[in-house]
Amino acid sequence: MTSTHAFWLAGRRVAGEDTFDVTSPWDGRLVGKVAVPDDTQIEEAVAAAYAVRDEFAATPAHVRAAALDHVSRGLVERTEEIAQLISAENGKPVKWARGEVGRAVSVFRFAAEEARRFNGGEAQRLDTDLGGQGRLALTRRFPKGAVLGIAPFNFPLNLCAHKIAPAIAAGVPIILKPAPATPLSGLVIGELLAAAAAEGAELPAGSWSILPVPNDRMADLVQDERLPVISFTGSEKVGYAIMDSVPRKHCTLELGGNGAAVVLGDYASDADLDWAATRIATFSNYQGGQSCISVQRVVADASVYDRLLPRIVAAVEAQGTGDPGDDKTDVGPLVSEDAAKRVEAWVKEAVEAGASLLTGGDRDGASYAPTVLTDVPADTTISCEEVFGPVLTVQKVDGEDEAFAAVNSSKYGLQAGVFTHDLQAAFRAHRALEVGGVVIGDVPSYRADQMPYGGAKQSGVGREGVRFAMDDYTYERVLVLTGLAL
Repeated sequence: MTSTHAFWLAGRRVAGEDTFDVTSPWDGRLVGKVAVPDDTQIEEAVAAAYAVRDEFAATPAHVRAAALDHVSRGLVERTEEIAQLISAENGKPVKWARGEVGRAVSVFRFAAEEARRFNGGEAQRLDTDLGGQGRLALTRRFPKGAVLGIAPFNFPLNLCAHKIAPAIAAGVPIILKPAPATPLSGLVIGELLAAAAAEGAELPAGSWSILPVPNDRMADLVQDERLPVISFTGSEKVGYAIMDSVPRKHCTLELGGNGAAVVLGDYASDADLDWAATRIATFSNYQGGQSCISVQRVVADASVYDRLLPRIVAAVEAQGTGDPGDDKTDVGPLVSEDAAKRVEAWVKEAVEAGASLLTGGDRDGASYAPTVLTDVPADTTISCEEVFGPVLTVQKVDGEDEAFAAVNSSKYGLQAGVFTHDLQAAFRAHRALEVGGVVIGDVPSYRADQMPYGGAKQSGVGREGVRFAMDDYTYERVLVLTGLAL
């Protein structure tokens, strides 16, 4: 695990003169060294992506699908190895890391399927008016241009997959930048794509590169006109700074959230509340809370609040913490000690402002104990911002309207969960909540990798999910045929 990992430039493995260390946030051990591309190598990757645009778009669907299928199978075969790598570089408990590999398997499989059926074309008769007699419009999708994909640390394999798999499926060249803290998982995708080429599923040179470029050297890539599409997943601050700096580029931004789980008054049986509490506790703390759709806020109807709250606290306290390499661990460290210190400061601020700390609140290095707060003032940082840590706030409300207003009071709008059995309430939630996704009967943390995923308000622009990302990377072009006997 401590070898030097090369990067991937135009489909081939390349070493760089400079390297940086990847260390475990759990115990600080060296996980691996990663080669860093220099300016000349970055230019070569961009030039290759730009040059191969037409060739890649014309590559037969079966070739692209075969490469994606190969990666999907390779991930299955190496699941345990890759899960251990994710856990080592990210600090994610290995049981969650295995789940992440499984999701990436599906992403590449979905992409292979979409590659085979994408761009079938839609025919539209134009003779609905006299001037269109004998005319037929055929609409197909074509690449907007090469993509710069920027992935975050919290899902270091699967969110890289969500950038690169749709690009390959649509025949769009991509330069993928994995997160500096967790580049090793993304580089594995390069290994599997290269292996696919060796077995006959070869994509055009230049169609993909995976470059671990440091953040402080990203400005030139962002500004490069040969990369007209940017797909970014990360913080609100960085995402909007990118968009503001390139107003004429197409930017997809998957940003933050402070996901709310609403428990309405009809969700009142002991079994209901046990289920809700267990799901809330699990998904406020999984990945150490470092998920954009983790549960950060619970909004509970007054009629169930007093019965729900102790269940949540007990379920949170039952979360196993410690070594992420232990199969029994539910909650590992955050990505860095600085991240844990930030969470610690936000909790301290809330408590000093009058919030009640019911459990947790302790930090040990990069680890922060699963925490539950109530009576949190609305103007505290932890109420307003994305905590990205294992911290949960619980709020009492009176009725559905007040609950939905509490969800919408946030500047974020990624996803929300609503625990209810009332189908009408489910449709009212879908209409009222200013979010990109509403999950009924569960937490906001549910995501299927083929569904449209993205937010409203400050949670971003555009949608991911394999087919929806393919649409985002391409545009419609109409062909009008004239003189036809329709």
